[in-house]
Amino acid sequence: MTINAGGIGPLLQQMQAAASQAGSGADSKSAAGQMPSFAEALTHSIDRIDALKTDAMNAGKAYESGAPGVGLNDVMVDMAKADVATNMGIQVRNRVVNAYKDIMNMQV
Repeated sequence: MTINAGGIGPLLQQMQAAASQAGSGADSKSAAGQMPSFAEALTHSIDRIDALKTDAMNAGKAYESGAPGVGLNDVMVDMAKADVATNMGIQVRNRVVNAYKDIMNMQV
């Protein structure tokens, strides 16, 4: 997933596309065909990042304890997914903070 430097609009569209691909946590508004609010999309994204990190931690603990069916490659892939998601979340946060600062510095 690439992040365009053109502003928050493309970023929001990418977040909504990722949320629709995840599909598991769809709320009633998105099921009715309406676009979720920015807050809902952000909350869903943060929850998804947390779930990825939890899955990676659980996979690592299962591998360390010698659970059958858990390979090192699976653990590494889960950790890489969690790392990429965390970095994306940090970039989104930074862009939102910069957008807020730009808006607050505008002359009225």
